[in-house]
Amino acid sequence: MKGWLISVTLMLATSPAAAQWSSEGSATKPGFSFPPDRPARILLFRPDVKVGAQTTAGMNEPSAEWTATARDHIAHALDAAQLAQGNTVVPMPELGGTDAALLADYRALFRTVANAAIEHRLFPGARLPTRKAAFDWTLGPGIERLGAAGGGDYGLFLYTYDSYGSTGRKAAQVVGLLLGVGMTAGVHVGYAGLVDLRTGDLVWLSADVAMGGDVREPEGATKRVAQLLAGFPGRVVPSR
Repeated sequence: MKGWLISVTLMLATSPAAAQWSSEGSATKPGFSFPPDRPARILLFRPDVKVGAQTTAGMNEPSAEWTATARDHIAHALDAAQLAQGNTVVPMPELGGTDAALLADYRALFRTVANAAIEHRLFPGARLPTRKAAFDWTLGPGIERLGAAGGGDYGLFLYTYDSYGSTGRKAAQVVGLLLGVGMTAGVHVGYAGLVDLRTGDLVWLSADVAMGGDVREPEGATKRVAQLLAGFPGRVVPSR
């Protein structure tokens, strides 16, 4: 995995800022709420799952087998999760041609926007002066085409990355502790975001750079999904 998340994970592993970051793992766009008069239709995009092993040197070796297993477990956990909360959640249908290419482009764009929002909004030490309280991140209105293709009002993106420490890495960690050198054994990060498919605005985001749950096991995947969806907004139905 490339990008700032791995760097931040390694830094937080030995930094007191970790507790401060994890205390604010989600954010909602001010003023956002689902329509109270009707259930919203949420398109669930196929989760982006990556699993591998962390070598003695700290590099990641991707595992196709672990990734496939984790993807299946996470899919089952999402099916069982009480995600709708008064809305309708449906998987994004398979797309072809230019629509499939468009979806791939927006999945990549979501990762870029989410990473920026996490770094500058959820992580206190890196907040931009102009965004200390703001939550105004967007993928742009062009994403409306995906909403039309899937028949949805909102899109839910999920990303999870795990690099499990190998025996050699764990041994190196022990040696590092004896020498007074901090060293991580394993990297586990993930985030989930809800996007308004009419405007492209990111309306909710949840992230954690030290996630729990071994996604290679059903119980671990269930725990991971629960963490990713912590704070997911529900629909408020007015009393009659």
